[in-house]
Amino acid sequence: MVALRRHLLSTSEVYFSSLPGARSQTGWAGNGEGRVAVTTDEDGSVVFTESGRFHPAVAPDAPAVSFRNVFRWRFLADRVSLAHERRGAEAAVRLFDLAPEDTANTWASCHDHICGDDRYRAWLVLGPLGFDLRWTIEGPRKDEHLHYRYRRAASAGVR
Repeated sequence: MVALRRHLLSTSEVYFSSLPGARSQTGWAGNGEGRVAVTTDEDGSVVFTESGRFHPAVAPDAPAVSFRNVFRWRFLADRVSLAHERRGAEAAVRLFDLAPEDTANTWASCHDHICGDDRYRAWLVLGPLGFDLRWTIEGPRKDEHLHYRYRRAASAGVR
């Protein structure tokens, strides 16, 4: 838990890729990059406010699309809970809880997050430059694979 918290607090950049699988009907593919503003709350949770640009693969010559996300990492006794607060803390969407696996550097979702007919899962791996968070979203129309790479400022340009 201490190592994960240290990684979260030192994060300043995000790089991500989205790749639809064979069953996807969304076609949401591309790459993004942005800045992460990190704050802490009175309850000890860490809040990421991300902003940047997404480059859709379907239209590589089109202008990049701006994005903004807010994620809250809340520390519990034996796991960390991740929530999406894009529409504010009062409308937070709890995504999943992550617990350490066999090594202190690898975390996995405790249970799938169910949203309608879709199932979300995640894995997190701590590394020397930051951490990687991989998501899968599976459902009748979705087969999505997201790879977020969170990095410290000192590792700028290294993804």
